[in-house]
Amino acid sequence: MTTPDISGLIDIARLTEYLAERLPGDGSPLHVERHQAGYSNETFYIARGDRRWVLRRPPRGVFLPTAHDVLREYRVISGLQGTGARVPRTLLACDDPSVIDAPFYLMERVEGVVVREEIPAPLDTPTERRGISEEMIDALAELHAVDYVAAGLESLGRPHGYLERQLRRWSGQLDLTLQKTRPLPGIEMVESWLRDHLPESGAPTIVHGDFKLDNVIWAAEAPARLLAILDWEMATIGDPLADLGWLIVYWGPTGEPVEEMMAGNNQLTSVLSGFLSPEEMVARYEGRTGRSMTSFPFYLCFSVWKLAIILEGLYAHYLDGTASNPLAAEFAWRVPRLVTRMRGIMADAGG
Repeated sequence: MTTPDISGLIDIARLTEYLAERLPGDGSPLHVERHQAGYSNETFYIARGDRRWVLRRPPRGVFLPTAHDVLREYRVISGLQGTGARVPRTLLACDDPSVIDAPFYLMERVEGVVVREEIPAPLDTPTERRGISEEMIDALAELHAVDYVAAGLESLGRPHGYLERQLRRWSGQLDLTLQKTRPLPGIEMVESWLRDHLPESGAPTIVHGDFKLDNVIWAAEAPARLLAILDWEMATIGDPLADLGWLIVYWGPTGEPVEEMMAGNNQLTSVLSGFLSPEEMVARYEGRTGRSMTSFPFYLCFSVWKLAIILEGLYAHYLDGTASNPLAAEFAWRVPRLVTRMRGIMADAGG
């Protein structure tokens, strides 16, 4: 059934005609369902007869050519076809704005479940939770093993200087944000520590940029099988341990009471038995890839720092009355807790 909120995002008549020319079928009508709204690219479920697809397009409104670049996202997923990385199968991309007033691409819909605040019953056992943990690491290791040059993705990003660029980018973002919010005691010390402990990156790989539990699709039945990695809009070439650090930020204890954690990844993986610990996750990745984890505290601290900057930005929207989520008020105390978490990582690393 078509949802009522797709006006201005999908012209069903024009999309029907466009797809009929390129993906011939039996003439069945298109059914379009908007999956979610937000700051990311828009996602729609498209059905025609027994065919199921996913369409991705930028959000409504004016956007910069480099922002919400769905055609770049399409190129990444297409390049990863057949490489061993777990990605959906892409079908077509369209840069003609006369079809739905924006570029878009179409891929096969992977039937499965996404784990957000609860685990589907067939996977909600200690054995399957361990399987989820192992699959997360194995899928990440497979992605990082891809020869990005052979996949035609060498122009996706600059392979060298990734960490330095990331530090500059997020440091600048933090400076701009703090002008709109409040002082954050200790955050300057964290940034200084990161600069002093900047490691030398190993061989560059494709970096997903947002790899975590709720950005993948699982088979609905046991055993736990990770079917596809989603949300490739931040993918680039860089240091693969940045992906591992980001995953571990959302995995297991955070140092705060479980009942006060944000609902989702950390709560699930902290409370329920069977999930590997963060340390076990890192050890499994090391075993699968052979990469040294000597400098991993840097990557974990950097990832918490990045998350704190993102949430402080959302808190700035709350303060000026433009936040779309009322929970942004909680970042008044959640962000300082992240600073405390970073200081703990630094202390454990001997810094």
